[in-house]
Amino acid sequence: MKPLPNEIVLRPRFQFELPTTQETILGKFENAECKPFLIKCIDEHIFIKFDEKENHLWSPQLHLEIFKVDEKTCKLYGIFGPNPTLWTFFMFLHFGVAIVFVILGVWAYSSASLNRPYGLQLGLMVFMTVLWFVLYAFGRIGKRKGKPQMHQLHQFVTQTLTIELGI
Repeated sequence: MKPLPNEIVLRPRFQFELPTTQETILGKFENAECKPFLIKCIDEHIFIKFDEKENHLWSPQLHLEIFKVDEKTCKLYGIFGPNPTLWTFFMFLHFGVAIVFVILGVWAYSSASLNRPYGLQLGLMVFMTVLWFVLYAFGRIGKRKGKPQMHQLHQFVTQTLTIELGI
Protein backbone atom coordinates (compact mmCIF):
# COMPACT_ATOMS: atom_id res chain seq x y z
CA MET A 1 0.00 0.00 0.00
CA LYS A 2 1.37 3.41 -0.96
CA PRO A 3 1.34 6.12 1.71
CA LEU A 4 -0.96 9.07 1.26
CA PRO A 5 0.69 12.11 -0.29
CA ASN A 6 1.02 15.25 1.78
CA GLU A 7 -1.52 17.05 -0.40
CA ILE A 8 -4.92 15.38 -0.06
CA VAL A 9 -7.08 15.87 -3.15
CA LEU A 10 -10.85 16.19 -3.16
CA ARG A 11 -12.31 12.72 -2.54
CA PRO A 12 -9.03 10.78 -2.91
CA ARG A 13 -9.28 7.10 -3.83
CA PHE A 14 -7.03 4.11 -3.35
CA GLN A 15 -7.11 0.41 -4.15
CA PHE A 16 -5.01 -2.65 -3.50
CA GLU A 17 -5.17 -6.40 -3.84
CA LEU A 18 -5.14 -8.51 -0.68
CA PRO A 19 -4.09 -12.18 -0.42
CA THR A 20 -7.12 -13.17 1.63
CA THR A 21 -10.84 -13.69 1.27
CA GLN A 22 -13.52 -11.02 1.26
CA GLU A 23 -15.14 -12.51 4.38
CA THR A 24 -11.85 -12.36 6.31
CA ILE A 25 -11.43 -8.64 5.58
CA LEU A 26 -15.04 -7.90 6.51
CA GLY A 27 -14.62 -9.85 9.75
CA LYS A 28 -11.40 -8.03 10.66
CA PHE A 29 -13.07 -4.63 10.29
CA GLU A 30 -16.20 -5.72 12.17
CA ASN A 31 -14.05 -6.91 15.09
CA ALA A 32 -11.33 -4.23 14.88
CA GLU A 33 -10.35 -2.09 17.86
CA CYS A 34 -11.92 1.04 16.51
CA LYS A 35 -11.75 3.86 19.04
CA PRO A 36 -12.45 6.78 18.01
CA PHE A 37 -14.14 5.36 14.88
CA LEU A 38 -17.63 4.12 14.13
CA ILE A 39 -17.59 1.21 11.69
CA LYS A 40 -20.67 0.10 9.79
CA CYS A 41 -20.57 -2.95 7.52
CA ILE A 42 -23.26 -3.52 4.92
CA ASP A 43 -22.68 -6.43 2.54
CA GLU A 44 -19.23 -5.82 1.00
CA HIS A 45 -19.19 -2.14 2.00
CA ILE A 46 -17.48 -0.73 5.09
CA PHE A 47 -18.17 2.82 6.23
CA ILE A 48 -15.76 4.35 8.75
CA LYS A 49 -16.37 7.70 10.39
CA PHE A 50 -15.44 9.43 13.62
CA ASP A 51 -17.51 9.03 16.79
CA GLU A 52 -19.49 11.94 18.20
CA LYS A 53 -16.67 12.99 20.55
CA GLU A 54 -14.10 13.39 17.74
CA ASN A 55 -16.52 14.46 15.00
CA HIS A 56 -16.68 18.08 13.84
CA LEU A 57 -18.32 19.82 10.90
CA TRP A 58 -15.45 19.05 8.53
CA SER A 59 -14.74 15.44 9.61
CA PRO A 60 -14.13 13.11 6.66
CA GLN A 61 -15.51 9.61 6.18
CA LEU A 62 -14.00 6.57 4.51
CA HIS A 63 -15.94 4.14 2.35
CA LEU A 64 -14.28 0.78 1.67
CA GLU A 65 -15.62 -1.69 -0.87
CA ILE A 66 -14.28 -5.22 -1.10
CA PHE A 67 -14.54 -7.23 -4.33
CA LYS A 68 -13.80 -10.93 -4.61
CA VAL A 69 -11.15 -11.65 -7.28
CA ASP A 70 -10.91 -15.41 -6.75
CA GLU A 71 -11.13 -17.87 -3.85
CA LYS A 72 -7.98 -16.59 -2.12
CA THR A 73 -7.74 -12.97 -3.26
CA CYS A 74 -9.84 -9.82 -3.02
CA LYS A 75 -9.50 -6.16 -4.00
CA LEU A 76 -10.16 -3.34 -1.58
CA TYR A 77 -11.27 0.03 -2.96
CA GLY A 78 -11.37 3.07 -0.69
CA ILE A 79 -12.69 6.59 -1.14
CA PHE A 80 -12.45 9.48 1.31
CA GLY A 81 -15.29 11.96 1.39
CA PRO A 82 -16.96 14.63 3.47
CA ASN A 83 -20.05 14.18 5.57
CA PRO A 84 -22.85 13.51 3.03
CA THR A 85 -25.16 16.04 4.68
CA LEU A 86 -22.53 18.78 4.49
CA TRP A 87 -21.65 17.83 0.90
CA THR A 88 -25.31 18.04 -0.14
CA PHE A 89 -25.73 21.39 1.59
CA PHE A 90 -22.67 22.87 -0.15
CA MET A 91 -23.84 21.59 -3.54
CA PHE A 92 -27.28 23.08 -2.89
CA LEU A 93 -25.69 26.46 -2.06
CA HIS A 94 -23.51 26.39 -5.19
CA PHE A 95 -26.49 25.44 -7.35
CA GLY A 96 -28.59 28.21 -5.76
CA VAL A 97 -25.91 30.83 -6.39
CA ALA A 98 -25.58 29.67 -10.03
CA ILE A 99 -29.35 29.84 -10.62
CA VAL A 100 -29.60 33.32 -9.09
CA PHE A 101 -26.61 34.45 -11.20
CA VAL A 102 -28.30 33.23 -14.41
CA ILE A 103 -31.63 34.83 -13.47
CA LEU A 104 -29.90 38.14 -12.75
CA GLY A 105 -28.09 37.88 -16.11
CA VAL A 106 -31.36 37.37 -17.97
CA TRP A 107 -32.96 40.22 -16.04
CA ALA A 108 -29.99 42.53 -16.80
CA TYR A 109 -30.09 41.60 -20.50
CA SER A 110 -33.85 42.23 -20.66
CA SER A 111 -33.47 45.59 -18.93
CA ALA A 112 -30.62 46.61 -21.25
CA SER A 113 -32.67 45.57 -24.31
CA LEU A 114 -35.55 47.75 -23.11
CA ASN A 115 -33.24 50.72 -22.42
CA ARG A 116 -33.94 50.54 -18.70
CA PRO A 117 -31.35 50.78 -15.90
CA TYR A 118 -29.60 47.50 -15.13
CA GLY A 119 -26.95 48.52 -12.60
CA LEU A 120 -28.72 46.73 -9.73
CA GLN A 121 -28.66 43.44 -11.61
CA LEU A 122 -24.97 43.78 -12.49
CA GLY A 123 -24.17 44.68 -8.88
CA LEU A 124 -26.01 41.60 -7.64
CA MET A 125 -24.21 39.45 -10.23
CA VAL A 126 -20.88 40.72 -8.86
CA PHE A 127 -22.14 39.89 -5.36
CA MET A 128 -23.03 36.34 -6.50
CA THR A 129 -19.51 35.95 -7.90
CA VAL A 130 -18.02 37.08 -4.58
CA LEU A 131 -20.33 34.68 -2.77
CA TRP A 132 -19.07 31.84 -4.99
CA PHE A 133 -15.49 32.66 -3.98
CA VAL A 134 -16.51 32.76 -0.30
CA LEU A 135 -18.08 29.30 -0.62
CA TYR A 136 -14.91 28.05 -2.32
CA ALA A 137 -12.78 29.49 0.50
CA PHE A 138 -14.96 27.77 3.13
CA GLY A 139 -14.55 24.50 1.25
CA ARG A 140 -10.77 24.87 1.23
CA ILE A 141 -10.74 25.71 4.94
CA GLY A 142 -12.85 22.64 5.66
CA LYS A 143 -10.56 20.45 3.59
CA ARG A 144 -7.56 21.72 5.56
CA LYS A 145 -9.33 21.09 8.88
CA GLY A 146 -10.29 17.55 7.83
CA LYS A 147 -6.84 16.55 6.55
CA PRO A 148 -5.43 15.28 9.90
CA GLN A 149 -8.48 13.07 10.42
CA MET A 150 -8.15 11.75 6.88
CA HIS A 151 -4.63 10.63 7.74
CA GLN A 152 -5.99 9.00 10.94
CA LEU A 153 -8.54 7.03 8.91
CA HIS A 154 -5.86 5.88 6.46
CA GLN A 155 -3.56 4.88 9.32
CA PHE A 156 -6.38 2.90 10.97
CA VAL A 157 -7.06 0.94 7.75
CA THR A 158 -3.35 0.32 7.23
CA GLN A 159 -2.87 -0.89 10.80
CA THR A 160 -5.95 -3.10 10.71
CA LEU A 161 -4.82 -4.80 7.52
CA THR A 162 -1.16 -5.03 8.54
CA ILE A 163 -1.62 -6.23 12.14
CA GLU A 164 -4.63 -8.46 11.63
CA LEU A 165 -3.59 -10.06 8.34
CA GLY A 166 0.19 -9.75 8.43
CA ILE A 167 0.26 -8.04 5.04
